[in-house]
Amino acid sequence: MGGYCGYLANMGGLAAGADAAYIFEEPFDIRDLQSNVEHLTEKMKTTIQRGLVLRNESCSVNYTTDFIYQLYSEEGKGVFDCRKNVLGHMQQGGAPSPFDRNFGTKISAKAMEWITGKLKGSLGAGKKFVNDDSICVLGISKRDLLFQPVAELRKETDFEHRIPKHQWWLKLRPLMKILAKYKASYDVSDSGKLEPLVRHHQHHHTPHGEPAAI
Repeated sequence: MGGYCGYLANMGGLAAGADAAYIFEEPFDIRDLQSNVEHLTEKMKTTIQRGLVLRNESCSVNYTTDFIYQLYSEEGKGVFDCRKNVLGHMQQGGAPSPFDRNFGTKISAKAMEWITGKLKGSLGAGKKFVNDDSICVLGISKRDLLFQPVAELRKETDFEHRIPKHQWWLKLRPLMKILAKYKASYDVSDSGKLEPLVRHHQHHHTPHGEPAAI
């Protein structure tokens, strides 16, 4: 339901402890699928007898849900079996939650306050008051409700796929690997890429001939 945006698959995978979540923003190939299958196979041989793989519907034209299901089923023979489930319109939810109602009230009040301020500012001008700042989208940016001009958002938007050019949540992708017991570390730099886990041991020399702490 999110189109090309992998936010639902990514965050759903983090919340549910998924072994993998395939999304459009992070291209993958057969080597990645092979690595995920091998990891899941090895995990199933331990005390953890369950696994979960999520896929955004638009993540790949050729690596479809059926293809990934058949791949895992074939490679997991004798170790685990697979079931597939396409959520579809179930993702739209049901009745609005208390959070939804509260949030809707807040943004409605903020929108009316903004419109009122613009109207008061244009009184006496004798003409329509329209500029880039008066054509905005109200949304959340870094925990704040902000009015962002459409002219600025246009530069940051991939109109073909209807997603932002820079997704803030992509930096959380490595956490899924860590939670799924992959040998990976969390890179907090701007690159946000997975790096091999390397343990550095630092020796501290202590006085009086005491053994060094590692």
